[in-house]
Amino acid sequence: MVAGLTAAALAAVGFLAYQASASAPDDLGRARTPSVSPSPGASGAPGGSGAPAAKKPDPTVLPADSGTGVRLVYALKDRRVWLVDDKNKAIRTFEVMPSTVSPQPGTYSVTSRSGSVTGSDGVPIEHVVRFASVDDVTIGFSAAVDGSMASPDPSRKTGGVRMGRADGDAVWRFATIGSKVVVLP
Repeated sequence: MVAGLTAAALAAVGFLAYQASASAPDDLGRARTPSVSPSPGASGAPGGSGAPAAKKPDPTVLPADSGTGVRLVYALKDRRVWLVDDKNKAIRTFEVMPSTVSPQPGTYSVTSRSGSVTGSDGVPIEHVVRFASVDDVTIGFSAAVDGSMASPDPSRKTGGVRMGRADGDAVWRFATIGSKVVVLP
């Protein structure tokens, strides 16, 4: 009998602790709400629409419509680049800072490379890999020597897709003249 009362007391304390933690403010001062799971056999998000809850795609997974063969894939909307090997496996992926001028979705080839120059925004850059032109703006991947990835000045037409220095090194080694670049929306 004592064991039964002890178990009941522990269950009550556990429930009260859960309730207190669910209504306690988080680090930002907002009250937390417990997560809601659909009842067994129910489908969809809480609220009864019947539609399954949308799951965000993993940004590191290579997009299905990114072509074939060895290539560099640049997704404009995701601001992400993948380096893809001959087995269709992404061997590296990373975020980039797009330029103010972007190429149209399509397949391109690396046309030129420069080890170290000054970017169209006046920033010293390295490992420039150029692959497209829009009007009079040349589009290419590069890394700022100081490691910055600041948003470009929207009043200037620039074509440099910036990345971190380690990622710039990887692109430099991967994308030689003639290498395929696939640009996705």
